[in-house]
Amino acid sequence: METDLDCFHSELGWREFSYYLLYHFLTLPEQNFQAKFDGFPWQDDPEKLRPWQKGLTGIPIVDAGMRELRQTGFMQHNRVRMIVGSFLVKNLLQPWRHGEAWFWDCLVDADLSSNSASWQWVAGSGADAAPYFRVFNPVTQGQKFDPDGEYIRRYVPELSGLPNKFLFAPWEADDNVLYQAGVILGENYPAPVVDLKKSRAKALEAWQAIRT
Repeated sequence: METDLDCFHSELGWREFSYYLLYHFLTLPEQNFQAKFDGFPWQDDPEKLRPWQKGLTGIPIVDAGMRELRQTGFMQHNRVRMIVGSFLVKNLLQPWRHGEAWFWDCLVDADLSSNSASWQWVAGSGADAAPYFRVFNPVTQGQKFDPDGEYIRRYVPELSGLPNKFLFAPWEADDNVLYQAGVILGENYPAPVVDLKKSRAKALEAWQAIRT
């Protein structure tokens, strides 16, 4: 109970901090809080943005989170918000403003200050932000926070027949495992839009372009 209360108080603190930021920095929803990110080499690519919006990236935990958002207007777990946010701005190198705008459109409880501050936080451009070089691995994050695969199977039912061993990274399963689960990568479930290892390396390389 004490842990839950501490968590609640922490979330209230972040909310008030977001209000403070927006009050004193009215450009927070549009401009980088840290000006050095004005020179960040984002790749503004609709062909990468759309699969993320629709929950069709081929990365199960990301797709589950984005489908929950579209279907319910919520994304209940803050950890999932961080995973999908990190994937968009780091693995896909898409501008954080696209994520902020999509959440603003989809969330039934969207809040301008919290939405703006949170997206700048995950992008590394905000106040007291997560370092840009902190890139979440969505496979290990899914294994840690959805160990039984209940969340993924609920929102990505086409993968429900996969054993947990491959549920978080179906591209690692052999053809026989995929066949038995009724999964055809590239047909009834997409292959990953990016290679996680290579895209992480590319994100870190991009970070070097503005590092001071």
